[in-house]
Amino acid sequence: MKQDTILIFEDNTIEREILVELFRSDYKILEAADGKEGIELLNKNFPSIAVVLLDYMMPVMDGFKVLEYLKEKKVLNKIPFIMVTGTESAEYEKKGYELGIVSYIKKPYQPDVIKQVVSNAVGWFQYKLQLETVVKRQNESIKKQNEVLRKQAEQLTQLNEMLIDSLSNIVEFRNLESRQHIKRIREFSLCLGKSVMDLYPEYHLTQEKLEYIGWASSLHDIGKITIPDNIILKSSKLTPDEFELIKSHTTKGAEIISQTIHINDKELFDYAYDIARHHHEKYDGKGYPDGLKGDEISIAAQIVSLVDIYDALTSKRVYKVAYEPDKAYQMIINGHSGAFSPKLLQSFTEVKSEFENLLSLYRDED
Repeated sequence: MKQDTILIFEDNTIEREILVELFRSDYKILEAADGKEGIELLNKNFPSIAVVLLDYMMPVMDGFKVLEYLKEKKVLNKIPFIMVTGTESAEYEKKGYELGIVSYIKKPYQPDVIKQVVSNAVGWFQYKLQLETVVKRQNESIKKQNEVLRKQAEQLTQLNEMLIDSLSNIVEFRNLESRQHIKRIREFSLCLGKSVMDLYPEYHLTQEKLEYIGWASSLHDIGKITIPDNIILKSSKLTPDEFELIKSHTTKGAEIISQTIHINDKELFDYAYDIARHHHEKYDGKGYPDGLKGDEISIAAQIVSLVDIYDALTSKRVYKVAYEPDKAYQMIINGHSGAFSPKLLQSFTEVKSEFENLLSLYRDED
């Protein structure tokens, strides 16, 4: 419905007639002699009303009471209200603006000024409503687009997780390690990562990053699929050449992730590549393959390095029996399994009992 009506609240007949004559050629006119009558007309004709002229002094309900009532009904943000008053009071003006009017018209009337004030108010309000409509449509469109992107991201995440799970199963089968090994590495990484995040904010870990690290840790040994069975399964001491071949699983794993596996999420790819290559680096620089030292090693690779050793110590392998959890803990803390940062060891200490619970929960099948 076209907004082509002006509603005039004015109890003075002569002054109301002056306003009617001013706007007769531009608007359809509705007249109310008091606040209650005006509200009734407003409710009946709301869709067609373009602007309201509201006298301050009226019987039954004065202008302020009308505004207070309509503000509660959330009407004042849909139609421009202009207050008409003969009172020169800054306090009244302030109160009117606080209640939601857009302008004042002072008595005695100046026809040109009144018409311009009304024209400005109507034009500005129409522009405001149009802008709000455009913004609302844009927000709805953005919400729909974000929902599509969210679903696509979920699908991509599921595909990445399925890919990693499948590759992890290949490693488990090819490596002949325990079926629960990859699950433990992931859960240990999440647990230790949470401890690091809580204790050391300087590493800038977040829950989202921990999820990436957890999934990426599943591929830490992907390079072992390139190592011959007779070396992987050897129960006696490895020769220097055999050990060098075993060590190459780090660089081979990074190559497989970089050149063969198509991980679409860049952050997940970066974590997977880094962890596969660097999970055997040591804090004192005596690790491999790049001899990184200290915090040259990413916190993600440090985390997976420690949990991988803990799992190896507490698991039965072809070349060793499983150590008790407390023995494995002491070996790591005392540096018998290579050097780790003091911060990482402190974080490990904080979750000692949680590691033991996870070890029990994901124990190897007999």
